[in-house]
Amino acid sequence: MNTTRHCLATDLKNNPELIEQYKHYHKPGNGFPAVAKSIRDAGIVEMEIYLIENRLFMIMEVDDSFDPIAKAKSDAQSPEVQKWETLMWQFQQALPWAKDGEKWLPMEEIFKLTEQP
Repeated sequence: MNTTRHCLATDLKNNPELIEQYKHYHKPGNGFPAVAKSIRDAGIVEMEIYLIENRLFMIMEVDDSFDPIAKAKSDAQSPEVQKWETLMWQFQQALPWAKDGEKWLPMEEIFKLTEQP
């Protein structure tokens, strides 16, 4: 199976209590099962989220079936995913350079060890 890595970033509101609540929602068993299913069904093989201060960094490993446009359309039609997204927006804030409606923004790869001499 071929996979591709996608790296994205967004911010949390800079409030320690909100950050702790956000972390709590992302512990095993505390999320919405329908959201995890929608992620897997979209061809996302693995997803990890890392935090430093209030900046979030997401790594997604996706298979060849992954289509971000189809995923966005499917998410928009899922009441459970929309409920989750609304809940998460209580904790998240768009990056300063994000356009209206943008949350997780793709990051540019600038270094890869295996490509170095």
